[in-house]
Order: sequence, then structure tokens, then C-alpha cells
Amino acid sequence: MSKADTMLSILWLLRSGRKLTAKQLADELEIHIRTVYRCMDSLCASGAPIIAESGPNGGYKLLGQFADAPLMFDESEQKALVQASLFAEAAGYPFSDELRRAVEKLKRYTNEKQLELLARHAQGLSVVSPPSDSRLAPLLQQLEEACVNGTTVAMQYDSAKDSPTNREFDPYAILHWKGSWYTVGYCRLRQSVRSFRVDRIAGLSAAEGRFARPQGFSAEQFLLESLMPGSLQAEQMSDVRLKAPERALNELLKHWLFGHALVERTGEDALFRIGASALQTYVPYFLLPYGKALTIIEPPSLIARMAEVSASLAEHYERMRAGASIRKDETT
Repeated sequence: MSKADTMLSILWLLRSGRKLTAKQLADELEIHIRTVYRCMDSLCASGAPIIAESGPNGGYKLLGQFADAPLMFDESEQKALVQASLFAEAAGYPFSDELRRAVEKLKRYTNEKQLELLARHAQGLSVVSPPSDSRLAPLLQQLEEACVNGTTVAMQYDSAKDSPTNREFDPYAILHWKGSWYTVGYCRLRQSVRSFRVDRIAGLSAAEGRFARPQGFSAEQFLLESLMPGSLQAEQMSDVRLKAPERALNELLKHWLFGHALVERTGEDALFRIGASALQTYVPYFLLPYGKALTIIEPPSLIARMAEVSASLAEHYERMRAGASIRKDETT
């Protein structure tokens, strides 16, 4: 460790409230005892309120008010950091090793009471998610570094529709949405801003180009619009008024499209503004699971489309039922 890191580590250890000898500090940090003495001299010279007591029961300790300095984390902040790390790791956060080290460092410099409390908070929260793909971590790390440094990457991308293509790409951001990682940026092959699934990147390496992210650009908004074109930024928008029990509307608003498109909500009525083309494509399938709990007040075109989709589904399952009956007759 550098001297600055060692000094900070000593402060963290003393913040636990325990009185520690120079030997205990040296053993804990795996450094020479003379290094501890030198760091203590520097800390005292810089104004850190460290009290040194000599004798058989002596040691170093911090004055109480310093333990509550703003740069230190209180118990609720420690809990938030530990629990947030659970969400990040479950999402496949690309810097999970660094995150674990940070949490371990946090735990290392707490007293026994705080450590026990952190363990209970960690056990009291769980995140259920599919296993993350470990292959993505190095790709996400490289993309994130390129975003920060404004450096172009050479990317081999497999769209699953065509053969893999090689392209130079300026990544503006990486995003996690619905269990998958995406990157949004400027594709120099297509000469336009594009979004890509990270799990479909077959290869990634540094390229020579550099870029500046456009000011005011929203990667989140671009991704949502690219996944479902015409839903939020269409030239022609339509008002969609729905009536449903409050509980059903609350669930509907958890869907990203309806959450973003909400204009007005009063009890069991809600007004949304959605691209007209989306009403004929995505929206009916999002509304189907709510069944009879949902009443469409307007527009009539959405009501008609819902009827078409429902009739098509009914016909599909009728054919399925007829086929099942035929197979049953053939086996008897």
C-alpha cells in the first residue's frame, strides 16, 4: 500500500473505537511496526485527533467526535452500501471483484457490533435473478472504460440474423435493462447511433479513434425507443385513456412504456400518450394479461385492435384444441 492508503487504513481501524497498539496495527495491515510509527507521526502532524497512551494497557485511539466525521459512513449508510452491492452483483455488475473488496474493506474497519449488524442486514435481503454470464464482465469493463475515456473500440458483433460483422464503435454508455446488458453509441460502419446487446459481442479490442459524447444525449431514452420504435417519440401521438381497478393500474404503471407515457392519473382512470404505430403493434399484447379488469375508453382503434388480437388468439387455441382431440381419438 502507499503511505496515504496506510494512513487511511489506520484511521479506519481506530474508528472502530478500540484502543490498538502499534504491533496490533502492524499485524492487522501486514506492515512493519516502524511504518506504523511513521504514519502516526504524519497523521498527528496533519491534525488527526489521535491519542497515544503508554504503559502496559496503552495504545492508540481516536477522539470520539472524529469517528462521526462526514467522510465516514454511519450505520444506515453502511447498510445501504452492503445491500446495494447485492443488487449490483445479481445484475452482473462488471466490477464485482472491486465491489466485493470495497465491502470487505468496509467490514474490516468496523467494530464487532457494527459487523454483526451488517451481517443481519445482508441476510435480510435477497435478490432473485438468473445467473449472470461471467463472459460479459471483461466486455462491460472495456466498454465502460471506453465510455469514460472517449476511445473507439473495434467490435465483432453477431446479430443472430446475419453473419458476424466487424465495425468500429464509439460507446456512449452501457445500460442494464430487463436482465440484459446493452451498449449505446455511434456505429462507424452504419454511420448512425445504434444499440447493441453485449452478450452478442463476439470480440472487442481497442481502436485508434477518439470521440466526444453528444451533449444532452440520453442513452436510456434512445435504447427504449430503439427496442420499440414509435412508442414514445413518434411524430403522431395518440391519447390512450384506460379505466381499471386502482391495483391493476398500479401494476400497469410498473411497465416501462406506460410508466413513461403517463400524462394524468386519477384513482381508477389514467391517460397515456403513446405513438400511434405502437397501438397497432406492441400495446395490445401488453394489455392482454389484464383481461376484463381493463376498460379502454379511447381510442376506438385500440379497442378494434384488441378485438382482432383476442380473436386471433382464440382461433389459435381452438385449432390447438381440435388437434388435441384428433390425436386423442387416434390413440384410443
